[in-house]
Parts: sequence; C-alpha cells; structure tokens
Amino acid sequence: MKIFFLFTFLPFLLSAFEQAAASAHYDKILTHSRIRARDQGPNVCALQQVMGTKKKYFSTCRNWYQQSICGKKATVLYECCPGYMKMDGTRGCPAVAPIDHVYGTLGIVGATTTQRYSDMSKLRQEIEGRGSFTFFAPSNEAWDQLDSETHRNLVDNVNIELYNSLHHHMLNKRMLTKDLKNGMTLVSMYNGQKLFINHYPNGVVTVNCARIIHGNQIATNGVVHVIDRVLTSVANTIQDFIEFEDELSSFRAPAITSGVMDILGRPGHYTIFAPTNEAFEKLPRGVLERIMGDKVASEALVKFHILNTLQCSEAITGGAVYETLEGNTVEVGCDGESLTVNGVKMVKRKDIVRSNGVIHLIDQVLIPDSAKQVIELGGAQQTTFTDLVAQLGLASSLRPEGQYTLLAPLNGAFSDDTLNLDQRLLKRILQNHIIKVKVGLNELYNGQELETIGGKLLRVFVYRTAVCIENSCMVRGSKEGRNGFIHIFRQIISPAEKTLHEMLRNDKRFSIFLSLVKAADLDDVLSQPGQWTLFVPTNDAFKGLTDDDKDILIRDKNALRNILLYHLTQGVFIGSGFEPGVTNILKTIQGGKLYLKTVNDTLLVNELKSRESDLMATNGVIHVIDKLLYPAELPVGNDQLLTILKKLIKYIQIKFVRDSTFKEIPLTFYKINIIESNVQPIITKEDPSITQLTKLIEGEPEFKIVREGETITKVIHGEPIIKTYTKIIDGRPVEVTEKKVTEERIIQGPEIKYTRITAGGSDNEEKLKKILEEEVTKVTKFIEGDGHLLEDEEIKRLLQGAGTEYTKVTKVIEGEPQIIEREIKKVHLEEAPVRKAQPTRRAQGGGARRRTRLDHS
Repeated sequence: MKIFFLFTFLPFLLSAFEQAAASAHYDKILTHSRIRARDQGPNVCALQQVMGTKKKYFSTCRNWYQQSICGKKATVLYECCPGYMKMDGTRGCPAVAPIDHVYGTLGIVGATTTQRYSDMSKLRQEIEGRGSFTFFAPSNEAWDQLDSETHRNLVDNVNIELYNSLHHHMLNKRMLTKDLKNGMTLVSMYNGQKLFINHYPNGVVTVNCARIIHGNQIATNGVVHVIDRVLTSVANTIQDFIEFEDELSSFRAPAITSGVMDILGRPGHYTIFAPTNEAFEKLPRGVLERIMGDKVASEALVKFHILNTLQCSEAITGGAVYETLEGNTVEVGCDGESLTVNGVKMVKRKDIVRSNGVIHLIDQVLIPDSAKQVIELGGAQQTTFTDLVAQLGLASSLRPEGQYTLLAPLNGAFSDDTLNLDQRLLKRILQNHIIKVKVGLNELYNGQELETIGGKLLRVFVYRTAVCIENSCMVRGSKEGRNGFIHIFRQIISPAEKTLHEMLRNDKRFSIFLSLVKAADLDDVLSQPGQWTLFVPTNDAFKGLTDDDKDILIRDKNALRNILLYHLTQGVFIGSGFEPGVTNILKTIQGGKLYLKTVNDTLLVNELKSRESDLMATNGVIHVIDKLLYPAELPVGNDQLLTILKKLIKYIQIKFVRDSTFKEIPLTFYKINIIESNVQPIITKEDPSITQLTKLIEGEPEFKIVREGETITKVIHGEPIIKTYTKIIDGRPVEVTEKKVTEERIIQGPEIKYTRITAGGSDNEEKLKKILEEEVTKVTKFIEGDGHLLEDEEIKRLLQGAGTEYTKVTKVIEGEPQIIEREIKKVHLEEAPVRKAQPTRRAQGGGARRRTRLDHS
C-alpha cells in the first residue's frame, strides 16, 4: 500500500518541485516573508521599512539579518500578503480579498490616484470591460513625485496625454511576476512603446526601472502591479543620449575616439555610469592629457564605466560586484537614497532609461588600473613607498612607454631608522624594488632571477601558498597598469651580498659553529654556488662545551658531519613562505627530517624557536637558532660522545646503542659531475709565463681581448652523442634517434691578462691580423687602448714554428678555469633518419647569459 501511495503521488511531488524551481525570485522572497511572519497568523508577510522613508521591501536573508537596507536601519512591518485581508476578531489575514475588474482592483490596492485618472481619461470603461490586461499602476506617492510640469501637462489634456500615458502602463495580456523574466521587452498598449523588464535575484522586479511594490493583485480581467514611479516613454539609445547631452561632452570625446560609442548604439542591456564635465575637471591635468593621448588607456577608461547588465537603482539594496566591459570589476551599492560606486557617493542623477539600458550620471571619473601608470597603482597601504619613489626622483625614470614591475612594501615595513637613512642609500634600497621588465604574478617561477633598475639580481622562491622574492613574501593585491605590475610585500627586500660562509665568518655569534664546519671540511659547501637552507646555532648553543669535548667531536669527523649536516637542507626555504600553523617536513643532507612551521610570525624548527630568520645569502638562507639540532631517531654508540651531546641537547632524549656508528656522508652531494665529451682540457708548458691552456675549440677559433683583472665565462659544447635504436609502437617497428648534447660553462680567472692566438704557416702574422680584424666586428670589441696587441712581438714569436691548427691560450696570474655549470640536452626524434653530428659552435657575441641551476648528486 505504501509503495502504491508513493508511486501514485510521486509525479505530483515532482511537479510541485519543478514549479517551485521555475518560480521567479519575487515569489521566492515573498515565501520567505510569509515564513518569517508565521507567528503573526495566516497569510501575513514580514516586510522591512527603511527608517525615515516610506520604502518597504520583501527582504532577502542578508538584509533581514543585517536589519538594514542600503546601510540604513530598517524596521519590521507585518502586513497581509498580496491577495489577502484581515477580519475583525481574528489573527492574521484569513480572508481572501474580493476579486473585481481592473478598475475596481486599483481601489483595493490603494492606487486611488491612478483609479481617478482612469476615470478622468475615459479609460475606466475599457478596464471594467472584457479583456485581459496587466496594469502597472503608479502608487499615489509616485504621482506626487512626478515633476510638476509633466504632471500639469497630463492633467490639462486628459483625453490624449493622460489617456496615452495610462495606456503606456498597460499590456494587452495578463502577466504575473513569475512571467516577468529578466531582460524581457514587452510592448505596451500605447503606440507600440517598449517596456523593459528586469527581475533580479533579490526579488526586485522593475519596469523601466520602476519597482513593483505590490504585485499579483488578481482581477477578473487581468492583474494589477503597483509600481513606485510614473513611466515615461523610452525611444532613443544610450549613444543618442550621450551625443546630445551637453553635460557629457568631456566623456563623449574619448567614447567616440575609442570606438566605444558605437557599442552604446547597439541593442543590449547596459548600465553606464557617465561622468559629467565637472567630474573630468577634477582630474589632474597631466593625468587627463596622458589618458586622452593614449588610445588604449582612453578605451579602457570608457569601458570601465559600462556594465553589460542593466542595474536599476531601486534593485540595489546592498553592495554587489559587477564586471565592466573593460574586464575589471566595480562595486555598486547604496547609502540610503544614494547610489555608491566603489563605496563612494557619486551619482548625481539616476535611472535615465533608454532602449538599450540605463544611465546614471556621476561626478567622479573612474580610472581603471589598466589606464594608470604603474606608480599610480599603489593603494593606501603602500603610500610610504610611492611617496619615496616620487621624492627621490625615481618616478620620472618610469617612462609611460616602458615596462616595469614595482615590488611595493607595506607602509609598516619602513622603520624610522630606514626613513632616516642617507637619501643616496635610501634611493639604492628603493631601486631594488623596481624590476626592469613587466612581470605578472602568474609569470613568476621558482629559481627565476629578476634584474632591478639598480642592476641587482633578485631571486624568486615559489612555495605552496606563497611567492617570495629574496627575504620578503607577497600579500594579496597585485595590480596591472598601463606600463607595469605592482606586487605588495610584507618587508623591505634585501638582496643577498655574501655567501653563507662569509656571513658566518663575519658574525661572531657563529664562531664555534663555523670552527666545527671547518674541522669537518664543509667550508666549500657553504662557499660554493648553490641553494641551501642552513639552521645556524649561536655560540650560546655550545655552552658547557670544553676544549677537550671539542677535540673529541673533531676527531670523529664522521659523527661531526652527521651532526652539522642535519642543520643543512637543499633548497631555499623562507620562514614567511610557510603556511601558518602547518608543519612542513624537510629532508636534511644528513638524511634525517626537520619539522618546520610558523606560529605568530615565528619560525619553529623541531619546536625550537628561531631567534632570527630569513638572513639571505647568495647561495641560500640562514635561520638562527640557540640550540644544537640533532635527529631524535639517530642513536649514539660512544659514551664520550653521548656525554658531550647530553651537555648540549636537553630538549630530546638521545638514543644510545653501544658500538653503533654514524654513516659516512661523502662530500659528493655538492660536487658537480663533469660529463666526459670530446672537448678535453689541455695543459701546456711551452712558455713558463703561460700556466693554463683553457680549451681546444672545434672549428674556427674564438678570439677575445680582455682587460687585466677581468673575469670571463666560456661555453664549451661537447660533441653530440647520437644513438639510434628500434622500438615497437602500435605493433610496428619504429626507428628512434636519441641525441645528447653536453654544454659546460667555464669561468676563467680570477685575473686574466689577455688572450693570445697561435697558428701555423708562413704567412701567419698577416693571416692572424686578418682573422682578428674580422672577428673584432663580428665577435667582440677591442677594448679601447688595447689595439697595440696586434703588434705584440711575443705574439709574433709564438707564431714562428707553430703547428697548422689554431689554438687559444690564456695567460693568467692565478687560479685555474672552473666548470661552474653544465647542462645536458636530450632530443628524441621518432621516425627520423640518423644524421652525422656537426661540431657545435657558439654564436659569437651571443645573447644574454643563461643561468641554470647546479646539479647535485
């Protein structure tokens, strides 16, 4: 029986839900109003009335719980829901209102002025008779608010003007609020004039921006909706209005030149916040001229004032964000009777309805970020930075046609000590916050280097929930302007100047730790290029450590390395880059794990507080701690060592397993592997003054004359290794060619006198001169004053009796060339013929130096 009941009534249930889903916003809000008033009796609706006005609303949940509308206090009223009425001696509204023809219904809903005008204009007979009508009836207050001249003209000519005006409020069919769809255009009963319907999510329904304040009063020959203003005819477009409105001549000029005016002449549902001439006069002259002289900026400015949705003022009961034609958003809200844009009262005249939208006149010009110069993008929290940029003359270097990125610290990042610095030093600090190119947030990646206008290279670090540049991390608020981006940072950015080793050496707090590093032969790790995070204990961490204890530690180098390398992890991890309160697990070089998290802006390492964090080095970052770290899971097998560690480490229980040993940690973890190739270093002893022959170059030699003391870098390309093999793909054999190319970067120096060339043959001198003369223009430029080297007697002597192959020899004072980085590229070419590899030759005078990350094994 239950199953039969379910299947019998299921279609009805589904039908009811479908009807509810299809019902309009007005009806849903009305239902909520009935629910809120259910304690008042049947068919009672709860409304909110704005204090000090007669405006009443069936409210959204947001307005109801805020107890305000448009920022104004709202009181609660209880009234009979539309279509119901009270009965003496009973609670609520148990009776149904009498159903009459449209004329009689006007009296029932209290639209008595409209009823009287219908009688005066001879419309009464029509709306008492047969038919099906929808009457949008102005309330009595609406007629009172109509300007006196228009009102007088209607009343003075009741048979034509008033009759036509009332017909303009009517449809020749019945339409309830659920039938009035957003964006709908209906034809009135007067001369085919259009009525524009908007039905908003907050339940507000408008007709030519007049709000329905009492809807769905059923009549025997139609329905009556009471509205809050008298409708006027709508004919021309927004474009027509702007072209002929004298008050908008300043806005009209950029609208025409940018081509946006044509858009405003097309069919649509636009809202335009049109700035008046007075609004343009408020702009600084230089800003206005710059924007008007830039077609892209002026187009962005005009489009920023236009919404692609129709927003009548009466539909706005709270703030909402809308996208403009320019692409960015504006917040449209209200403050009492006034409309606001981005929180500012600026609307002078509202709801000028046209055939393709509505116009609101405003007394301020809205300038989008895309039309601003990058320095103009700074908000209230970055005024210290932007003011200093202007005061120190850096703003003038940000050319309108250039491309820049500003890294703007918050106002609180500038301490009094910083602001009191010498202006030259302060200017250099600010230069470190201006990048030479335009870089958006989505273009930043980990390991990226950005060059400032001061010539510094800043490193980018990308984490799960943060993007940091050097020691400072971004906060929300990045903006893109006409000539650049601005990103907001928590602290002043401090580019690294020294290596980890140099920083330890220059700070007496770390002398004991540094001496242990030296004893463990780890100096090079902290001196070499790399990406490291180092947790450095201060000397306080070693209190109680005697010289004998230290000697014992140093003698057991394997144990010492395990302890020290537990303080080192690969990668640069900025404390402020961690998600607050979340534990981050880092694997150390020793192999153990470190547990990091930030709490109240303090970095915790294994629950130990870092006393100072984010000290940036050129090869990593230092976090200062006052305790020695030790992996809790690592046992000690030596009594002496256990005693020493217990003196220093009291925050964990150190395990003891007799005779256990520490694993050996080879120093290969930071060494660079040199890949063998056909390019091999060659050592020569032909001349005592020549200590190193750097490389044998395939093909034509490369020539460069350098100043004494200058360091240069060479790129050596190895012979491509080509391997061909066959594999089965989709059941058929395919020949695959794999090509591997090795590229090594060699730094020559540290001090280089000049480069000499040796060659064989009887006409070596002339040939050498000819080659040098060609290469000077094609490859490098002679340094002024070094032209005499072409006549160097020693070069001539070296040419005598030399072999037939050109060889490049560099005379150095000290040091040997070092491989600073290498890169292997693999290319797979399926179904490609095997081709003989050609010797790789670097293009002379090539592009900008490319930086790659060092590989560690």
